[in-house]
Amino acid sequence: MKGAVLFSLMCVAAGAVVRAAEVLRPRGVPLSKASFYDPSRDFSCLDGSGTIPFSYVNDDYCDCQDGSDEPGTAACPNGFFHCTNAGHSPLTLPSSRVNDGVCDCCDASDEYASSANCVDVCRELGRAAREEAVKRREERLRGFQLRQAMIEDGHKRKKEAEGKIEDLKKEKEEADTVRIEKEELKKAAEEPEKEALEKYRAAESEKKAQEIAQQKEKDEAEAREAFAHLDNDGDGVLTKEEMMSRQTFDTNRDGQVSEEEAKFYLQQEDTMSLETFISTGWAMMRPVYLMDKRMFTPPSTTPPPQAEEELTPPPPVFDEEDDGGDDAEDYDLPDEYAEGDSKEDDDEEDEGDVPKEEEEDPKYDEETQKIVDAANEAREHFDEADRRVRDLTRELRTLEETQGKDYGPEEEFRVLEGNCYDFTDREYIYRLCPFDKATQKPKSGHGETRLGQWGEWTGPEGDKYSRMLYSNGQACWNGPTRSADVHISCGTENKLIGVSEPNRCEYVFLFSTPAVCTKPEEELSEETTHAHTEL
Repeated sequence: MKGAVLFSLMCVAAGAVVRAAEVLRPRGVPLSKASFYDPSRDFSCLDGSGTIPFSYVNDDYCDCQDGSDEPGTAACPNGFFHCTNAGHSPLTLPSSRVNDGVCDCCDASDEYASSANCVDVCRELGRAAREEAVKRREERLRGFQLRQAMIEDGHKRKKEAEGKIEDLKKEKEEADTVRIEKEELKKAAEEPEKEALEKYRAAESEKKAQEIAQQKEKDEAEAREAFAHLDNDGDGVLTKEEMMSRQTFDTNRDGQVSEEEAKFYLQQEDTMSLETFISTGWAMMRPVYLMDKRMFTPPSTTPPPQAEEELTPPPPVFDEEDDGGDDAEDYDLPDEYAEGDSKEDDDEEDEGDVPKEEEEDPKYDEETQKIVDAANEAREHFDEADRRVRDLTRELRTLEETQGKDYGPEEEFRVLEGNCYDFTDREYIYRLCPFDKATQKPKSGHGETRLGQWGEWTGPEGDKYSRMLYSNGQACWNGPTRSADVHISCGTENKLIGVSEPNRCEYVFLFSTPAVCTKPEEELSEETTHAHTEL
């Protein structure tokens, strides 16, 4: 209804233009200068350069330096021709375009003496222009109404954020108090835990030391027993001859122990004392010695041959010749021996690997466990309180940073934060997240390129909120860091309507939003201004 009334008013204004156009004046003279062209007296050049008879006006000869005596012809190179264009918008042209065969004025007044065959279409053009003006005004009015809603929403969000900040500050104060209390309780629980664990570790260390000493005594006793068994004459010295008398050390299984084989176990010496045997010699001989000894144990306690072959490290081979014996008995001694070579020893080693977890999570006695559990519980409560303080601090900092941003003089841009808007061209998908970032990613890929982070408003003076700058994007190869200059225009929806890259790594985003729509109260008067100028 409002649009129909507005259209009627504009038609009345157009009628006024037509009637005003009937005022007599020389061709090409606007109404605003009609008083200077009085046919009853001589004409004075508008620049004051001279006075001529009025009959010289529009005589197709340039008399005035400013060309004012020829407003309706092309005689003066610096003159101007005014189209009345009754029913539409008036227009001023350079006089050189008069009678040039091109229809410049919609009323055809510029081609009065040419073969251009121009017709007056001002009424049709005026009607279409006025309809378009009404449409633009209605859209602008709708945008302005949406802007008011954005302003209202922005103020509401600001107020809510302020209230939330106050609530968070109170919550954080309470959380700080709880954290301090939990920290004191944690410290109080950790003191007896520290004492109990020190006591436990000391006991464990002593226990392990005893076990090591006992094992050492056991190993030494085992070594002494083996030495006594190998020392045939019991003189306290193990000789190569005694070693050669033992088939145990026939490593290449040729039926006899060579001097080379014997000296290998004697560490390339001819003899070995009991002390040397205990400290180093037994470690080398033990796997072979025990294996040989185990061969004479009852079958019920002997591991399966296959398992023994797999689990027992083979002794060294000194002769590459094959004596034709069983391949399963020809094997090399590894460079180093672990203490314990039998399946039983391997099982002990395997079992020894398992307690690593037990060392990380030891088994305490009942009293110590209670103290540790109490300390763990106190730590958990403190961690929970500390986490609560950190979460509140982070949330509070985020809200305070948000409150510090410039969302426009009336908070009209605040509602844009937290939203993102996409624009897709042939190759890329561009995204604008107001007050956050601008990005680009290929339509066919997954990688996202950061074009810039929110920087500042960069509009000109008096129109500051017409442009945004997003800077410090990802650097271009051998070029500057990327940036995005966002140009903002009035629209009935928040929409990214275009993206271009006028310079390398410098992007221009076109974004429409109701936030910049002003009240269209001046639109009608602009359309009727032409009627006033022709009166």
